[in-house]
Amino acid sequence: MTTTSSISPPPSQPPEEDAWIHSYRELLPQWQSLTLSRQSTIPISISRVNQFDAARLDIEMSAMLKEQLVKVFSLMKPGMLFQYEPELDAFLEFLIWRFSIWVDKPTPGNALMNLRYRDERAVEPREKVRTGLEGPGLTMAQKLWYCIATVGGQYIWARLQSFSIFRRWGDSEQRPLAQRVWTLIQRIEGLYKAASFGNLLIFLYTGRFRNLVERVLRARLVYGSPNMNRAVSFEYMNRQLVWNEFSEMLLLLLPLLNSSSIKNLLSPFSKDKSSSSSVDDGNCPVCQTTPTIPFLALPCQHRYCYYCLRTRCAASPSFRCPRCSEPVVAMQRHGSSASHTNS
Repeated sequence: MTTTSSISPPPSQPPEEDAWIHSYRELLPQWQSLTLSRQSTIPISISRVNQFDAARLDIEMSAMLKEQLVKVFSLMKPGMLFQYEPELDAFLEFLIWRFSIWVDKPTPGNALMNLRYRDERAVEPREKVRTGLEGPGLTMAQKLWYCIATVGGQYIWARLQSFSIFRRWGDSEQRPLAQRVWTLIQRIEGLYKAASFGNLLIFLYTGRFRNLVERVLRARLVYGSPNMNRAVSFEYMNRQLVWNEFSEMLLLLLPLLNSSSIKNLLSPFSKDKSSSSSVDDGNCPVCQTTPTIPFLALPCQHRYCYYCLRTRCAASPSFRCPRCSEPVVAMQRHGSSASHTNS
């Protein structure tokens, strides 16, 4: 009888002391890639109203500086400063750029709206994110190109337009070269406006890059501080807008109303009835003076100036006499049998 002995596996060797270190180093890149793939940046939504308000405030600041600078040259020859208006605007824009963007500070409008420029190219979507507002400012090249595009570009374009208009390139048929340059200028302007309109639609949808210069340079406006509220109150602006709309409505409606009809409508509620009864019947009821060429209103027989009665009858076919409130159907020369109708 033979017995079979069980075959046992050979005993395994113990791992090395630093084996876990090698395993950690091998698995670390996979773990980092897994965590980074799951990490997403915090979506930031910069208020579009704040960005538009900042641009508007910068324009108002330039206008205020220009007004103060013009007062300095108020004693000079009239019209002299108008010839150098593009240079003056470029100088003011350069000053604002020099003491704001060039030294990594926001413009006056951006500062009031708690905004700053950020280099969008340097913001990686997988970097460490705390508030979504991190990121470096503009580089030296971006600052210089911003100055060239805004200050230099606007100055060159303004000078080119004024020179072409002064030389009347658009009306010159004898010089075909000038006509071609004028046509080219108009086409470039049309393309720029179309591109600006397209950029505006994209900005309203995404909230990034409010103009073409910012989009080309990848200079995005973000909040400077995540806990800072808007620094400008719009209560006064709202009251001003309401008053402007109300005054424009009155300017539109008042010329359409007949003043004499309104006076006749309010005459029964007038408190000064004694003075109206004591008015001389020989005076014109409209201008309250003695008519130089008196005309009689039929059928009430009250004396009017010809111009007063004629204009009232032409303005309103249903004109009524202010004294007796009777409708005036015709007008007759005082002391004459000839009569004139309202037509």
